[in-house]
Amino acid sequence: MIIGVPKEIKTDEYRVSITPAGVAELVKEGHTVYVQNSAGEGSGFSDTEYEKAGAALLTDVAKLFKLSDMIVKVKEPIPLEYELFKQKQMLFTYLHLAADKVQTEFLLEKGIRAFSYETLEVNGRLPLLEPMSEVAGKMAALMGSVHLGKYHGGSGLLAGGVTGTHRAKVMVLGGGVAGKAAAEVAAGLGADVTILDINMERLHYLNDVTPANVATLYSSHDTIKDLLPECDIVVGTVLIHGAKAPKLITKEMLGLMKKGSVLVDVSIDQGGCFETSHPTTHTHPTFIEDGIVHYCVANMPGAYPRTSTYALTNATLKYVKALAKHGAENICQELPVMVSSLNTYDGVLYNKAVGEAHDIKSKVW
Repeated sequence: MIIGVPKEIKTDEYRVSITPAGVAELVKEGHTVYVQNSAGEGSGFSDTEYEKAGAALLTDVAKLFKLSDMIVKVKEPIPLEYELFKQKQMLFTYLHLAADKVQTEFLLEKGIRAFSYETLEVNGRLPLLEPMSEVAGKMAALMGSVHLGKYHGGSGLLAGGVTGTHRAKVMVLGGGVAGKAAAEVAAGLGADVTILDINMERLHYLNDVTPANVATLYSSHDTIKDLLPECDIVVGTVLIHGAKAPKLITKEMLGLMKKGSVLVDVSIDQGGCFETSHPTTHTHPTFIEDGIVHYCVANMPGAYPRTSTYALTNATLKYVKALAKHGAENICQELPVMVSSLNTYDGVLYNKAVGEAHDIKSKVW
């Protein structure tokens, strides 16, 4: 199969979808890999490294798309890239379609055979989302702490405090991979941390493995309201597989919070779990509403692209190989877990949650 690796052009995105080592494995299995010039530079990979791995470099991205059977990306296609795709071309990337009707309609109209990283489910886990969730979760605690700084509009409280002073209180909504990572880093900074989740089994696990300054609580609307007045940082990591994130903190609830507190919305790719959230960029990561700092960067792991690219390739390469070997026509029969990754195919939507989000009819594969 001919595989295309274009340079990411989303604002402030420096990851690349495959490392040179990953390219070498694909080439070894007989596939042709086209990599756009400088696609890996943001992650610290030179064109020379890709050439040594067996990739063919192309300057013309339109030619790359035209020649390729499958496009492997990091982030969802943006409108500037839509015209590059061929009818019924394969695409493997993060899609987050429940929060993006325009992209959903494009994929359907073009007949794109689109498989998403974030919906691929194996034994109840999301193995292609987990590495980026871990990066984003760790970042969430760091960014929340940084933006408590007065020069960022925060309250001026140091997250871990110092001898004789108060420590920040951090609430983490969602105890999954991102939530656990956020809690561990916030605790490591010295903050007092509370994780909220509705899965009691998960809460028992978190209670056992997280540091002593991390508490666990069953999540409810009333519990969140009770904790908000004392919180300095709130990290939202809630996830419903493939669907829009629920709005756990409303605009009205911001009035319960201390001015200069920080909301970090890790769920922003899926629409955000705070009512007042809207996507931001690394260049302009925050905005202030009702005196509360909002950090809602839609591609958080892009800030640490070298770590993120290695972690992403470690997780995705197995499935890229499988798609390249079997093709879109046969992959769901040969590797049934890919049914959960399939979102659109020849103009038909195969993700129920996305269909419900956009009132589009979906089918079961």
